[in-house]
Amino acid sequence: MSENFNVSEVFGENVFNDAVMQERLPKKVYKKLKEVIQEDRELDLETADVVAHEMKEWAIEKGATHYSHWFQPLTGYTAEKHDSFITAPMSNGKVLMSFSGKELIKGEPDASSFPSGGLRATFEARGYTAWDCTSPAFVRQDAAGATLCIPTAFCSYTGEALDQKTPLLRSMEAINEQSLRLIRLFGNATSKRVTPSVGAEQEYFLVDHDKYLKRKDLIFTGRTLFGAMPPKGQELDDHYFGAIRERIAAYMRDVNIELWKLGVSAKTQHNEAAPAQHELAPIYAEVNIAVDHNQLVMETLKKVAGRHGLRCLLHEKPFAGVNGSGKHNNWSLITDDGINLLDPGKTPHENIQFLLVLTCILKAVDKHADLLRESAADAGNDHRLGANEAPPAIISIFLGEQLQDVMSQLISTGEATRSLKGEVLQTGVKSLPDFMKDATDRNRTSPFAFTGNKFEFRMVGSNDSIAAPNVVLNTIVAEAFSDVCDILENAEDFERAVHDLIKKQASEHQRIVFNGNGYSHEWIEEAERRGLPHINNMVDAVPALTTEKAVALFEKFNVFTRAELESRGEILYENYAKALNIEARAMIDMAGKQIIPVVIKYTTLLANSINAVTAACDANVSTQIELLQKVSDLLVEVKEALANLIEATDKASAVSEGREQAICYRDEVKTAMDALRAPVDQLEMIVDKEMWPMPSYGDLIFEV
Repeated sequence: MSENFNVSEVFGENVFNDAVMQERLPKKVYKKLKEVIQEDRELDLETADVVAHEMKEWAIEKGATHYSHWFQPLTGYTAEKHDSFITAPMSNGKVLMSFSGKELIKGEPDASSFPSGGLRATFEARGYTAWDCTSPAFVRQDAAGATLCIPTAFCSYTGEALDQKTPLLRSMEAINEQSLRLIRLFGNATSKRVTPSVGAEQEYFLVDHDKYLKRKDLIFTGRTLFGAMPPKGQELDDHYFGAIRERIAAYMRDVNIELWKLGVSAKTQHNEAAPAQHELAPIYAEVNIAVDHNQLVMETLKKVAGRHGLRCLLHEKPFAGVNGSGKHNNWSLITDDGINLLDPGKTPHENIQFLLVLTCILKAVDKHADLLRESAADAGNDHRLGANEAPPAIISIFLGEQLQDVMSQLISTGEATRSLKGEVLQTGVKSLPDFMKDATDRNRTSPFAFTGNKFEFRMVGSNDSIAAPNVVLNTIVAEAFSDVCDILENAEDFERAVHDLIKKQASEHQRIVFNGNGYSHEWIEEAERRGLPHINNMVDAVPALTTEKAVALFEKFNVFTRAELESRGEILYENYAKALNIEARAMIDMAGKQIIPVVIKYTTLLANSINAVTAACDANVSTQIELLQKVSDLLVEVKEALANLIEATDKASAVSEGREQAICYRDEVKTAMDALRAPVDQLEMIVDKEMWPMPSYGDLIFEV
């Protein structure tokens, strides 16, 4: 990057954004498209033809030869099929480059080869991608050249959602409708739309690419299945916010440039708590765009790493014993004219609309804590949640001292008459400037924390789409808004009814509020006394999707049908079983083909050493004998544990797919995996490092 690099000149240069559309589209077409985007109107084919033509011309100017409907199936990743702009050759041997409105609006990928949870059979292949014009198209440039990527939803031939985006768009409509109902009651007649605003902080690890290729576990599963802790981990906290190494800084620079060109407002970057761990955070965006952008962030982090001889690990727990990675989903509600419904103002106790919104969120999260927990559940996150580095597996809300004081007043007396104020920060250094500190501290142990004008949901795993948690948040809050609007719209005394609702909801749902240390064992006991669900693994989280409560919620707001919820449950069980099956078989492969042979060689070396020394002189070889005995005993333990893992894996593989199989993998295969890892990690600390068949933790996280 040159010294005079100007971010503003490249930002969004590869995005068919509003400025590009306004410049290139006829005024009448531009106006129609904006109405479609802002007012949920249907796009007519005539308008689509004009948009498609200009989009194609713009993309070709960027070097694009192909276009792709870019969508987010239930694999956790994005998917795309590339078609060139070429039409049938003409008689003179030339070809035309064209792109029609029909091609822009609709695509037809194979629906049977993506996870569908039974919604599609193998012989029923038809599925559709539909242009999501609320998220701008972009040109992606890579080794394949340039491709016009068109964000789309993906559904089956019979209309069921097969992706992350369709239910997200449905949930956005639900929260918009109910939010408008609520703010109209408070006299707001000017705002036309309310949209969730989201910022997703992304954590990740970087390791050397050559070392990565020597670890089969990283290649096949994204995490280390074996590995002893190095002499130093993250005990000194010296990596956190430390000076960024030049190799990593060069990588981050290239990531930023790629993202800025795609219109992703990458803003913050720093070293995270664990060695080799880092974080990237963007500026907030409308939730639909934020979801698309986070997918682009993950893809870009992985793609750019290869250019720098690195490998980006997005698994939630790539290394045992050090912090795992998550992404913090910062969620708020913003009107089209810039009003944040979660902004308490300087005197929260007087902000009645805010207090009603706040207590509605308390109710929503308390009532549907199991759903919110499920939205962040996956096999990788099971290793991270509650591990003294991430939120516990118990959903609770942190309000902070200021709002907790207001809630306490409401509950005890029915009236809130004061709000705690921030004070001047006392540093004890006269030369430092005075400034006001916040009225509330932060709580990094809380899974759902109020942080000034938003809620930060900290449970989401680093490798996950943020679509699922936002679908849940949007829908459960829409339900809470709907409930209070049903009452207030028919109230004879509006002010009295609002007052009573705020007090009622604060009182009935205060159990979900916890401002203390979420890592403490006392909190687990206290949460149990309060009746809060403690769901510490993915398999136990999945049933929340298909309770009668959940089905009624999602069907009421047309976000999911019962069939869609049941299919997603099946997909989650299947994904869990597949993930553990791959991990188990990777362990079997590594133990049988790499670790056991090396340990046998080492024991042979020790035995030969004992014989040679004994033959040469009357020396004391008790150390070598003791070491040989220790290694041999561990080798026997490894062999027995390996046999048990093979047996458990074969048994689980034979169980019928679904919840029963997932339980078998969780209870039997995972237990057998832990039993195999323990003696192997002990052997790594004994066997000659030059003989050990893979890079150690120290090699991976300190030599980057």
